[in-house]
Amino acid sequence: MNKLSKSVHPCAIPATAFLRKYQEGGAFADCYVVWVDGAVTQSGFVKAFYTTRLFKIERTLLEWFAKKPATDGDAQRLADGAAATFSAWRVEEQGPDQLLLADFTGRTRSWLMAVPASHDAANGAAATWLYFGSAVVPRRSRTGEAAGMGWGFHALLGFHRLYSRLLLAAARRRLPG
Repeated sequence: MNKLSKSVHPCAIPATAFLRKYQEGGAFADCYVVWVDGAVTQSGFVKAFYTTRLFKIERTLLEWFAKKPATDGDAQRLADGAAATFSAWRVEEQGPDQLLLADFTGRTRSWLMAVPASHDAANGAAATWLYFGSAVVPRRSRTGEAAGMGWGFHALLGFHRLYSRLLLAAARRRLPG
């Protein structure tokens, strides 16, 4: 793998991704990926992602402002498939290789997926692609028509892209490889 593959970069949403239905339905959706040497389970990825120091800042803000607390134990239960909620999110779909969460407002989605790959077929070294993506569903007008994303979405899009990369990089650092 080259250095670009070991850094977080944007990519197309995989065809099998739970997140894809939002992209196809007209929502804003993005996806980032990073390569990790070694086998990483979906459960390990979810736990690593939601227990990074960076994400703990978000968890603290959600506890203070939205009254939606979460602990590392809650993150472990989410990773194990034993929780229907986690802080400000509810599990929308969960499979052996991916997790899709919907926030309590119903406007945003967070998605994680770990995909095993063979790094070096000659010596059997394992590797994993880690994906993180988000979707933002357009607001609805009073008539039920899509009303657009709103000025707040556009104002925060640059921050969102940077934060997404930082979150995925932080999770990668918590994993072996």
